Amino acid sequence: MKQRLIQQVGRSARLRVLNELKRTQAMCVADLAARLGMSYMGVKGVCLDLQKRGLLDTWRSPQPVGRPQMLYRLTERAHDLFPTTSNAMTIAVLVAAQKLFGVAAAEKLLLVAFQEKSAAYASRLKGETLAERATWLARLRDHDGHMSACVAEEGRPLTIIEHHSPILDLLGAFPLIARLETEMFHRLLGVPVQREEASSGGMFRATFVLAE
Repeated sequence: MKQRLIQQVGRSARLRVLNELKRTQAMCVADLAARLGMSYMGVKGVCLDLQKRGLLDTWRSPQPVGRPQMLYRLTERAHDLFPTTSNAMTIAVLVAAQKLFGVAAAEKLLLVAFQEKSAAYASRLKGETLAERATWLARLRDHDGHMSACVAEEGRPLTIIEHHSPILDLLGAFPLIARLETEMFHRLLGVPVQREEASSGGMFRATFVLAE
């Protein structure tokens, strides 16, 4: 299924549009063109092509003045292009550990795994200020497939937003991972962290709110 989708998407312009919509959830053609550095008509053509392939659909967002704005967003089928499954053996081993050694066994294994992951991030983390460290952490997470970005808005807490989870199946099987991720962010950044999660129709977003 995924291989056929990848073959259909093909050209890099299509991939760039899909990746940008995955990160932003929905955008109009003009905003997409500005973000990607492409012409309006070029982006419009790509979006229409992807819509015909069943990878995009549209919805109209009401505006304070004038006509509703038409936005493009990924279909559930398009989300198959973004892996959300870890190695199936990982879940099988954790479940087996629970059966053999009790419920706490899987938790201990995950705790060790996240401690090692945290140490790996810490060795590569840079920056003196919280904003600098958060930006670097977002880059490291983005490299690992979390589609992560650090967002700084005046008057609001610094946040790290992740639009994808490459281990979503593992997260579903072991919700403890959400807490372990939050604790890892806290250790790396040295501030309290609150994690908020939302998912619907294949879309996923985890927001880590950093308290200075």
